[in-house]
Amino acid sequence: MINWNMVSKIMGALLFIEAALMSICLGIAVAYGENDVPAFITSVSLIVMAGFIFRYFGRRAGNRLSRKDAYLVVTLSWVLFSLFGSFPFMISGYVTSFTDAFFENMSGFTTTGASVIDNVEALPHGLLFWRTFTQWIGGLGIVFATVALLPSLDGGYVKVFSAEITGPIHTKLHPRLSMGAKYIWMVYIALTLSCLGCFMLFGMNFWESINYAMTSTATGGFSIYNESIETFKSPALEYTCAVFCFLSGVNFTLLYFTVARRRIGMLFKSDEFKFYLLMILACTAFIMYQLMAHCGYNAEHAFRSSVFQVVTFITTTGLFNDNAALWPHVTWVVLAVCMFVGACSGSTSGAFKCIRSMMVLKVIRNELRQILHPNAVLPLKVDGVNVPMQKRVTLLAFLGTYLIMLVVVAFVMIACGIDHTNAITICLSSMGNVGPSLGLEIGPTMSWNMLPAAAKWTCSFMMLVGRLEIFTVMVIFTPSFWKEN
Repeated sequence: MINWNMVSKIMGALLFIEAALMSICLGIAVAYGENDVPAFITSVSLIVMAGFIFRYFGRRAGNRLSRKDAYLVVTLSWVLFSLFGSFPFMISGYVTSFTDAFFENMSGFTTTGASVIDNVEALPHGLLFWRTFTQWIGGLGIVFATVALLPSLDGGYVKVFSAEITGPIHTKLHPRLSMGAKYIWMVYIALTLSCLGCFMLFGMNFWESINYAMTSTATGGFSIYNESIETFKSPALEYTCAVFCFLSGVNFTLLYFTVARRRIGMLFKSDEFKFYLLMILACTAFIMYQLMAHCGYNAEHAFRSSVFQVVTFITTTGLFNDNAALWPHVTWVVLAVCMFVGACSGSTSGAFKCIRSMMVLKVIRNELRQILHPNAVLPLKVDGVNVPMQKRVTLLAFLGTYLIMLVVVAFVMIACGIDHTNAITICLSSMGNVGPSLGLEIGPTMSWNMLPAAAKWTCSFMMLVGRLEIFTVMVIFTPSFWKEN
């Protein structure tokens, strides 16, 4: 049975944290003296009031958190953060529709980066920073960001971590999960600060650097300019952005051990990293050839445009330095594959993940061998460790569910009047938390504002499901979840 007192207590604590984070944006709004100050004051006040209400109803809660409670806490935290996070947009009047405001915030917290705001440059600095900040907060996970508060629960932090962390295989940094979370946050902050410094070195001012550093390391995609990174017309900035998006797509635990032990070779001992790197090199080479052969690009321009788009698509960042809608259509297929595969598990990126793609290919290879050798026992190894049968079944269940949901939602999109190319890539983009779409009606450089309201709510749900890797959300809709036993 759900312990609603415990759930309410944790929701109250998380809302206080959201109010504190939003207060930073209030400070920026005050510093710039723009008209979004009242909106932030009102929003922070409402969130604090809601936090007190939740804490009041959870005042008799103990410290015991069951597995059911953990799954409900994780899902509700993302929904409530997006709901209350939409207040500044609504109250300020810059977004008049609740549907659009919720979509924008769900897109931010899930690091999707799809926007329904046609002219982001019209937004005041406080709202612009809130858009970017939501992505940086959601990069590692809302509850993961506050996991240091959860060890007081009786084993609850382990259950919450398991419900929110991405990828099929988890590696511990430290026996205490709260310490492991802190180490990963150290990597995340170090990447962000390094990215900020490099952006400033190559010509951005501090305001631009902090926003683009957060959206790059969170693999989010929100930009403070309508033309994204293309605004700067700077190859150095584009290469820098691609490098940090690439690094943010690597498993953070692997990055930590590589830096801590000062051994770059550790990266190449990871099967997933090698698969990730091979995917980027192969896709970049193919698109580069297409751009040189059919679009008249010179070698450097073709390489820069292709590697940037491949990296931002496979890491599910979604920034752009070129209009891929004008490229040969065969490149759309390659970019769509990148949208599906995604980067490494344990990173800030979304989508299916390289490790799952690699495991599926190994399962197929084993099945072909099994046909020739029916009595053979064929292991499935990742980094030299055999993957147990239960994880293989979970892998195939995840793949099947992922594909079924893509087909069903693509049907819904087409029924809403969206052309088939956009419908398919919007589904891939929402489910994979990528951001851009491929097509002529809603291209990779356009907002999603023209989507009907039903499609926006569907996409918002898909973003949540994709960010929490399907089962965390879907299990709540099963009858057995709500049974007492």
